Amino acid sequence: MQIHDVNTDVQIYKKRKRVGRGIGSGHGKTASKGHKGHSSRQGYKLSPLFEGGQTPLIRRIPKRGFNNGDFRRIFAEVKISDLDRVFSAGDVVDEAVLRSKGLVKGRHDYGIKILANGEITKALIITAEKFTASAMEKITKAGGQAIIKAD
Repeated sequence: MQIHDVNTDVQIYKKRKRVGRGIGSGHGKTASKGHKGHSSRQGYKLSPLFEGGQTPLIRRIPKRGFNNGDFRRIFAEVKISDLDRVFSAGDVVDEAVLRSKGLVKGRHDYGIKILANGEITKALIITAEKFTASAMEKITKAGGQAIIKAD
C-alpha cells in the first residue's frame, strides 16, 4: 500500500438512504418501515419519554414540593467593583446611566440590585431598587450615598 492509496474508498459524507424507489433498490414497497403499525405511518415521531407501553418513569416517580420559579423577582445585578472602574468620584449613578455605560442590558422586571463584589474607592451617589447590606456599608464607608429607589 502506498500513501496515496489510503483514502481511496473513504467518503466524507455517508450516502443518504433513498427509500420507496422500487423493489430493486432494496428499500422499496414499505420503505424499510415494516408492515402496518403506527411507526410505519406518515408523520410518526417517537416521544423521547415513550418506554414501549410501560408506565413512563416521569409518571412512576412521586411528585413532591413546590417550585416558585414563576413568581421569582428578576433583578439586574451590578458589582460595586464595576461601578468603581467605570465612574469617577461624585458621579450620580442610576439605571439610565448604567444602561448607557453598558453595565445593565436587557429587560429586568424589578430593577437593579447592587452587589458587594470587589472594593469601591470613590464617593458615588447610587440610586437602585436593592442593595446588599455589605454593599451599602462599603458605599457609605467610601463616602458615597446608597439611595433605595421607591417602587
